[in-house]
Amino acid sequence: MTQFFLRYLQNRKLALRVAFFWTALIIAACLIPGNEVPNVHIPFADKWVHFLIFAGFAFLWLCTMTRPGIRSGVIVFMLAIFLGIAVELLQGSGITSGRSCEPMDAVADTVGGLLGVLLFFLVRKIAKPKLR
Repeated sequence: MTQFFLRYLQNRKLALRVAFFWTALIIAACLIPGNEVPNVHIPFADKWVHFLIFAGFAFLWLCTMTRPGIRSGVIVFMLAIFLGIAVELLQGSGITSGRSCEPMDAVADTVGGLLGVLLFFLVRKIAKPKLR
């Protein structure tokens, strides 16, 4: 994990490309028609997916920052909340068939965004000796 982290911290352009790609992937995946989404029989699988993709979103965007700190973490967390709510509202607007606005998905997005921020700072603390 620290190798992955260090690679993106040392190559901000790569981190930016990956973060943009991840964001586009989130939007595209959340807006495909509901009948094209595989039906998985695992309890709360949908919520876990939202949780994990938004943790990745927050983590990757923090990797693009030159000097990530508390302020950056709050901004990225707020962006995760905004994107999660926006995606849910778009799903509920009828823009895609077979999708609906699920507030618990937005909650999973929010918790995932928070986890991504916390994980970033934890991994940075662990990797800090290797950064020097």
